[in-house]
Amino acid sequence: MNESTHAGHHGHTGAHHEHAAAHHGHGGAPGGLQISKDGYTFAPETARLVAGEAADYRFRILGPGGTAVTSLAEVHGKKIHLIVVRRDLTRFWHVHPVEVGGGTWSVPLDLVEAGEYRVFVDFQPEGAAGLTLGADLAVAGDYQPRPVPEVAAVSEVDGYEVVLNGELVAGQANPLTLEVRRGGAPVTDLQPYLGAYGHLVALRLGDLAYLHVHPDGSPDDGATLPGPEVAFHAAVPGPGTYRLFLDFKHAGAVRTAQFTAVAG
Repeated sequence: MNESTHAGHHGHTGAHHEHAAAHHGHGGAPGGLQISKDGYTFAPETARLVAGEAADYRFRILGPGGTAVTSLAEVHGKKIHLIVVRRDLTRFWHVHPVEVGGGTWSVPLDLVEAGEYRVFVDFQPEGAAGLTLGADLAVAGDYQPRPVPEVAAVSEVDGYEVVLNGELVAGQANPLTLEVRRGGAPVTDLQPYLGAYGHLVALRLGDLAYLHVHPDGSPDDGATLPGPEVAFHAAVPGPGTYRLFLDFKHAGAVRTAQFTAVAG
């Protein structure tokens, strides 16, 4: 699993860019704040890791009746999208677990810094709406808290510059455009990653309210260009400071640009 300076890598057409609306708490609480919702429960088997020691993170998703769910729909090419963040939002991973039998899922993690983390499981049971559930994860070691990075419109990662245009507006789907450049030149040959030219995760500092947004258009619609701009509409659940993490693929590698933004 690759990791940039503070972020790791991991994953609808038109105006329907979020997973199912229920993933993000439309009409209720924001996604990821609860460990159990609508009869489904996120049941981690791993509650503690040690900083710098690679280990498997294992969990189950329990359905109504308390049995492990084994039938999940694929959303953007994966049955589960797992997001791991340090609670100060200075570390981020988007990974995809595999089922290892009996409804247990596993993914290798190597969390290099100690601290309190939050794990989000983003999934859709067959025949049901999508959900995002969350659970805490303790990573033992020498914990050094850091402030959230300053608000900035430009993110640099692995020789790329990504420019954020647009503002977050609480409770309103507002347009955001992210422009990818390399060496000062626009990147016009982005590669599809999990069925899109970009995946955007927004997390609110403090309670870690979660939003996973997909771009306007898709690589298959014949009209969406492969860069340099990737356009989104993001409806954050309320005011606050947010961290934005954009996954994009170019030259065969997935990279994560990250920003701090404020919604009034």
